[in-house]
Amino acid sequence: MTTTTGISTHTGRAAPLNQANVDTDQIIPKQFLTGVTRAGYGKHLFHDWRYLDLNEQELNPDFALNMPEYQHASILLCRENFGCGSSREHAPWALADYGFKVIIATSFADIFYGNCINNQLLPVALGNEQMDTLFDHVNAQPEAEIHVDLPNQTVSVADHQFSFDIAGQHKQNLLKGLDAIGQTLEHEGQIEKYEDNEPVWL
Repeated sequence: MTTTTGISTHTGRAAPLNQANVDTDQIIPKQFLTGVTRAGYGKHLFHDWRYLDLNEQELNPDFALNMPEYQHASILLCRENFGCGSSREHAPWALADYGFKVIIATSFADIFYGNCINNQLLPVALGNEQMDTLFDHVNAQPEAEIHVDLPNQTVSVADHQFSFDIAGQHKQNLLKGLDAIGQTLEHEGQIEKYEDNEPVWL
């Protein structure tokens, strides 16, 4: 599939993962990279932290995603260099399959960031002080909802509002619901015109 409905604004609860350098092998360990579709990876998200056993039967009660107050969160808060490590696209697949729509972090690994864009998972980078405010607010009020506005490039919670940067092309791809193939097909008319003008012998 090359297009989805896109993302414009999103409001939801947030789960706080207050760690830096979370790599893609922690997001989705390599032993689970066996599927041929994007579905089914959410169960294994953060496997080594979420579960106390290899068979995923016993949850770790100390891990944020397992705490009752952070159930059904659709926004993930994290620290710098989120998504570092291997380039596996399964990492955003797992996050999206679990139910996350937005990842807010201090910074992202470049390849992971691009993979998020291609999979309609909105990555938002904010400064350390802004992230401190979000973590403090969510820890104090787990039921608080964060509002993310992509067209206006803002993140809001209670009386706080922060602006974030995003490249114009990335923004448009998210708004339109385009992956890499969808971006190419936007120029289908130009491609066909070029091919029609090619000499027959080519």
